[in-house]
Amino acid sequence: MQTYSVSLDVLIKELNLTEIYLPAPASELNVYCADLNRPALLLTGFTEFFDNRRIQVCGKVEMSYLSHLDEEARNHAIELLFSYEPNCIVVTRGIPVFDAMIECAKKYKVPVLGSTEATSNFMSAAISYLNVALAPRITRHGVLVEVYGTGILILGESGVGKSETAIELVKRGHRLIADDAVELRRVSNRSIVGQSPENIRHFIELRGVGIINVRRIFGMGAVKMSEKVNMVINLEQWQSGKSYSDVDVDTQTTSILDVEIPVITIPVKPGRNLAIIIEVAAMNHRQKMMGYNAAQELLKQLGMLDDLPENEPQRGEAFFDQF
Repeated sequence: MQTYSVSLDVLIKELNLTEIYLPAPASELNVYCADLNRPALLLTGFTEFFDNRRIQVCGKVEMSYLSHLDEEARNHAIELLFSYEPNCIVVTRGIPVFDAMIECAKKYKVPVLGSTEATSNFMSAAISYLNVALAPRITRHGVLVEVYGTGILILGESGVGKSETAIELVKRGHRLIADDAVELRRVSNRSIVGQSPENIRHFIELRGVGIINVRRIFGMGAVKMSEKVNMVINLEQWQSGKSYSDVDVDTQTTSILDVEIPVITIPVKPGRNLAIIIEVAAMNHRQKMMGYNAAQELLKQLGMLDDLPENEPQRGEAFFDQF
């Protein structure tokens, strides 16, 4: 799988860090790992399982421990940390660094940065940002919209009406995230976040009209930078003879970057208002996430379905799993 990186100058800007020592311009230094580490154990001499690809965060515990050592022991501990040539070291809480840290940073060419944030706050913000910036990703041909707070990825063959449906949804008060090319990132084992490539962001193509800028025409409230993908809708041309009447109590899913996403297929033919159908699909999806399934209730009232199995999620549990 392809690996991604984020340059240190971007990280400094995003996390409001200060430069203490850089062996090269920040734009030439990269971070490749989204995980962070506090090297307290390594400073005591335990070096097993140490991963130098991670950003090393020195907070109050690490710096207090070093300050209580005599100079020789402190210099030895600092030398041990820097000898592993970690990707980067960040000192939090605005704590002044030791002179030995600067000397070792120059010796081993290790970037040292500072933060005024509390250690836990900095680590939370850094992990959140790096999980998105370094996430595995693919690009899909489709449209991503937010409908009633639900991120919907609309897929289908070229010319089936994806962009026209997206414009109708925008006119009805919903928001466009991406058209034509949707960049999908797996930010966790259960979450896919979609966004538009920067060079085509907020633009949409309507056959017969041309390219329009949704943000310029409909305003800032009609667009959004990114959105979690909560469901996938496949648009396909109506096929004569194919049955589309189906009472399915089980939610169908599709795999995107090894994450299972609920999926439905909507047949397209003249006279169907796809925007309204997608709105209803979004509301029905939210009801399912809150524990209510209309198909199950109907079949139970008809006596065609026994009580729900014991492992059925309680009302509301699945709803919070989507956030």
